[in-house]
Amino acid sequence: GKIVGIALVGFTQFILWIVITTLLVSVGSAVLMKDRLDPKELAEMPMTPQVQKQIGAELASVATDGEPKLLKAFRMIDLPMTLGAFILYFIGGYLLYSSLLAAVGAAVDSEAETQQFMLPVTIPMVLALIIAQIAVYNPTSPAVMWCSFIPFTSPVVMMVRVAMGNAPLWQLALSILLLVGMFIFTTWVAGRIYRTGILMYGKKVTWKEMGKWLFYKG
Repeated sequence: GKIVGIALVGFTQFILWIVITTLLVSVGSAVLMKDRLDPKELAEMPMTPQVQKQIGAELASVATDGEPKLLKAFRMIDLPMTLGAFILYFIGGYLLYSSLLAAVGAAVDSEAETQQFMLPVTIPMVLALIIAQIAVYNPTSPAVMWCSFIPFTSPVVMMVRVAMGNAPLWQLALSILLLVGMFIFTTWVAGRIYRTGILMYGKKVTWKEMGKWLFYKG
């Protein structure tokens, strides 16, 4: 219940970000386009032909490199594909890391003991953010391609590729299947650790000991 509730809260927050961003872009576009100088008004202004030509060139440069270009890039994003992929990756990534954190919580008895197990869980998330920045400038690099399929990094890296239109449908489907498969596996691992961890309450846990719990028959 708590896992589902927190997931819905996070999903609602992202929906609000999307709505607010869309409104800001729309309002900003309307304001900027409204205040832009009309070429007809420019032609009627008293100025020399040379100055008029120079100002016209600068206005054309702004029209090419400024706000309209940003709007054009925004419109080029496949919103249905991006939103659909976001929902799948958000749910899959959230459940994957929730199962890992649940396994850590089931294995330890105090907050101090969680430190040795939290680092391997947080490293992939930090790595995903770093690779995502690389994906913005070089979406076809080997590191980006590999991290698009690794379940621990794909929810972040593949979403960047999807937004940039650089993710073929078969790669997207394969990445999601791997994410779902890893979630099923980590859920099984978390269940085994939880079932055995209850019986081992008060015992200091190590990585070796936790590995034995996966095959514990008691």
